[in-house]
Amino acid sequence: MPSQPIVIVLAAGKGQRYLASGGTTHKLAASLAGSTVLAHVVSAVEASGLQVHIVKSAAGDGIADSIAAGVCATADAAGWLILPGDLPLIQPESLRQVADALARHTVVVPHYRGQQGHPVGFGKACFDALSRLSGDVGAKSVIQKYRLTDEVFDLSIDDQGLVTDVDTVEDLSRAEDLFVRAINQA
Repeated sequence: MPSQPIVIVLAAGKGQRYLASGGTTHKLAASLAGSTVLAHVVSAVEASGLQVHIVKSAAGDGIADSIAAGVCATADAAGWLILPGDLPLIQPESLRQVADALARHTVVVPHYRGQQGHPVGFGKACFDALSRLSGDVGAKSVIQKYRLTDEVFDLSIDDQGLVTDVDTVEDLSRAEDLFVRAINQA
């Protein structure tokens, strides 16, 4: 069994909001700074040193179905970091911080300047609840269950990539601007 959590990258959605906003391809295949949105996410996971499992299809249409599929496919993992595939600016160090905190907590919820972000980390104790998820509500019910028992750790991380998702063409343009600004500041 792996000693580190596995990052479950959710890539099974239809990207309907992106297409409705004028996108000509699926949002995860959209070009961002010379690569695709999804490739940026996978690259960050690989740079973090954590294992990755990409969910490209699930039995149902909802995000919770994708989470359940990913967790069931990696049932021997020490835990899971649930990362939507549309967060191309996520930093490898942020993934490490969530993984490190998960070694001491059952659920880890990252925040950027007070806004809840991703990836949310879930320990092995969450397997049953995560594997039974279905629909389009994500894992909020699992977080709420563990919050009632004070087993949720809210982790503040200074990474705008935790909350910068690509749901529309305008979001992609904003992400591109942020990406270029970060390169110029480095």
